[in-house]
Amino acid sequence: AMAKIALDQDAKRIYRRLIGYAWPYWPVFLLGVFGNAVFAATDAGFVWFVRNFLKDAFVEPNPRVLEWVPVGVIVLFSLRGIGDFLSTYCAASVGRNVIRILRAQVFGHFLKLPTRFYDRESAGTLLSKLTYNIELLAEASANSITIVIRDTLSVLALIGYLFYLNWRLAAISIILAPFIAWLIRRVNQLFRRYSTRIQNSMGDITRVAQEGIEGHRLIKLFNAQDYEARVFDRVNEQNRRNHMKFILTRALSNPVVQLVAAVGLGFVLYVMIGMVRAHQLLQQDFFAFLTALLLTTAPLRRVVNVAAPLQQGVAAGASVFEILDSETEVLDVGRPLERCRAEIEFRDVAFNYNEQKGEVLQGVSFRVQPGETIAIVGKSGSGKSTLVALLARYYDVSGGRILLDGVDIREYRLADLRRQLSMVSQDVLLFNDTIRNNIAFSAPDAAQSAIDAAAAAAHVTEFTGDAPGGLDSLVGDRGTLVSGGQRQRISIARAILKDAPILILDEATSALDSELERRIQQSLDELMRGRTTFIIAHRLTTIENADRILVLDGGSLVEAGTHAELIAHNGHYAALHRLQFNV
Repeated sequence: AMAKIALDQDAKRIYRRLIGYAWPYWPVFLLGVFGNAVFAATDAGFVWFVRNFLKDAFVEPNPRVLEWVPVGVIVLFSLRGIGDFLSTYCAASVGRNVIRILRAQVFGHFLKLPTRFYDRESAGTLLSKLTYNIELLAEASANSITIVIRDTLSVLALIGYLFYLNWRLAAISIILAPFIAWLIRRVNQLFRRYSTRIQNSMGDITRVAQEGIEGHRLIKLFNAQDYEARVFDRVNEQNRRNHMKFILTRALSNPVVQLVAAVGLGFVLYVMIGMVRAHQLLQQDFFAFLTALLLTTAPLRRVVNVAAPLQQGVAAGASVFEILDSETEVLDVGRPLERCRAEIEFRDVAFNYNEQKGEVLQGVSFRVQPGETIAIVGKSGSGKSTLVALLARYYDVSGGRILLDGVDIREYRLADLRRQLSMVSQDVLLFNDTIRNNIAFSAPDAAQSAIDAAAAAAHVTEFTGDAPGGLDSLVGDRGTLVSGGQRQRISIARAILKDAPILILDEATSALDSELERRIQQSLDELMRGRTTFIIAHRLTTIENADRILVLDGGSLVEAGTHAELIAHNGHYAALHRLQFNV
């Protein structure tokens, strides 16, 4: 019982928050409510019309009144149509605005969520929430509430007229109302439970489909089409089962509620027929009462039916608000930083991604002077990339401190700190846009001449010169229309344009052939001049000229020195060097 109360309280809280999104559009919403009221009034008006038509046509004939009957029908149904249009259009308008605002908020939140959040969640699941789940919220925030208001007003107007006609009969008519209300509440709880499962399984479908689409080359190469199809079939079948439970509940709920209402109607009919025979009820009142009772069944059915989308919306709201309540990175709080000198110190730094994996780095200490070039080497999994991830504050250290110009990097504004860093990595992300816009991504306000200069310095113009669009050629989805080497050069142009004092080269020339690598290395040497540079590389030839080489092993800094010093020392670095060059 306590769990049910908590569930209902939760639903109310979610719904209140959802209504908060619709609130700025209250004039449109009120116009919709007015339309609902007009629609509901026509139901009661129709009962009044039937009663008076019967009275003036058969009980006490009145030819003058009968002449107005056709006009009355047209007026009544015109008002009903106006009410219907206002309620439907206004609700849809509010609903689509709610979706627009929520999608913008959720996507904006995605952009500010910390890296740890993305380590836990799959992109497919998050996309499903942004598209499918938020779409369901439109129903709950506007469309469903319109039906609830309209049909509740209709039922109230009809019951009000019943009490006006004969309060004793009306009281008998609503005797089963508490039981019907309990039934609807129970159905709501089931709808919410099954809807949550449907939304989760939709997230699984999106995730598996995304993996299949993005990994299509790998799937082809390993002939893994059947395997991927089986994985998809499994999540697809789970989605079908959840939907069928939802549909079964919806299919059963309506007939059960209608049956309960029919039992009440049958009992009232039995009493009414007895009253007519005993001359305690006028014939026109009998037919008016019967019409009103029959008219309540349609809005009652719609109220039961609307429970499904309403609870889908509440379940969707829970998952969407969970994202909006997740803690984001705070970009603009802290110590301001214009342009740093790029003096960096790692002081006894330790880090772990989670308790299970243990420490990825421990006790790492070193100091970098402004303008120095530092190479970081080590076997896979030694913590090389983690070092630079900590410098960019994708993650915060578990122990120790990282100092920039003598100040702990956690004290700086996060946006200002990241403005000091540029990165050229092995894994280049390009957006489905032009080459020019992909370069300008690092500095959106840059002048066209600066973009052209960065493109020329990174040898991008070598492959765009002959293309019809030049720098305005499209790169395709994730850069599929350009080669690995071309992607790398666009990434270098980005870094040149950003002009940050700290440069990180993470396997920067790995996608290039020897000839191109030599030419690109010239661009990188130009880019590195006057900057503090970290080079992460497996190919040791690219780092022999570094001012200092740091050797990581198992998360610890085991050696540091120049190439010549480390070869002479004959330790870890010398062993790596021998392994790579077979000397």
